[in-house]
Amino acid sequence: MRPEARAAVAEGMAGLEQMLGREGRQAASPGEGVARARAAMQPLYITVPEGEDREIAGVRCRVFRSEAPARAVYLHFHGGGMITGQPEMGDIPNLSLSREHQVAVVSVDYRLAPEHPYPAGPDDGMAVAAWLIERSEQEFGTSRLLTGGESAGAYMAAITLLRVRDELDAVDRFDGANLVFGVYDWGRSPSQRGIRPHDGPDVLDPEGIRFFTECYLPDRSDDERRDPAVSPAFADLRGMPPAMMTVGTTDHLLDDTLMLAGRWAVAGNEVELFVAPDMPHGFLYFQCGITTRWFERTTAWFGEILERPARGRGA
Repeated sequence: MRPEARAAVAEGMAGLEQMLGREGRQAASPGEGVARARAAMQPLYITVPEGEDREIAGVRCRVFRSEAPARAVYLHFHGGGMITGQPEMGDIPNLSLSREHQVAVVSVDYRLAPEHPYPAGPDDGMAVAAWLIERSEQEFGTSRLLTGGESAGAYMAAITLLRVRDELDAVDRFDGANLVFGVYDWGRSPSQRGIRPHDGPDVLDPEGIRFFTECYLPDRSDDERRDPAVSPAFADLRGMPPAMMTVGTTDHLLDDTLMLAGRWAVAGNEVELFVAPDMPHGFLYFQCGITTRWFERTTAWFGEILERPARGRGA
């Protein structure tokens, strides 16, 4: 499948770079760069009528309700480097997930940097998670929770789980985490710095990652950004739910996933690692046999998790 994957990446890379706002970092000012990045993401916001705008714990969310009694609620976080993105990016896949697995989906419109740097975004994620822990059964008919996201959204899911464990002692309410090419070391892992084992094309690069990081965590050194409260790769990971972690070999966030997966497992948690050969950050947009296999495996993983008994109280 690798020749087909390389061809798909070569054909689609220019368009994806534009959508993700790679050119925004070359603007005259950081504010202009963020504005360009946000404008470039607009084509990804595809609203479907089945989605409901709902304020939960003071935070706007996109909600998809299961057509049958919900088996769980999936707490979803969108990507965008903590500076851009909206829940509407996930409307189509979240609707599909809701229908395929009979789950409700709550996708969080968390606050973004640089207007709202750390910890504003994670605070919003935590607020919605706490609300679901308290009220999901009343609202959606199930107390069972899952979480996940893509890129910065995977980071948001991981940091939310850690805060739920440490602040609410309720991480056992989450039965699974779907973490897709996330950023887990805000101190810039080797691959983020350009020291990659694969020199294939990627929509991210060290300059762009530095730009996102400075917006989200201004006036901090790399060591300070590795505070476990900021970077999940450096946290105590005991008690975390089973996880599916995904990354491509040309992704500048490759090392983040490899490090988190290893530490997740050593901490005694279940983890399945899907490493997509020759694939960049955001590889879901490149249609080929490898992305098809990833989608099939992820779909199966959700089904397997939902067939198990709930970790926490009730189901």
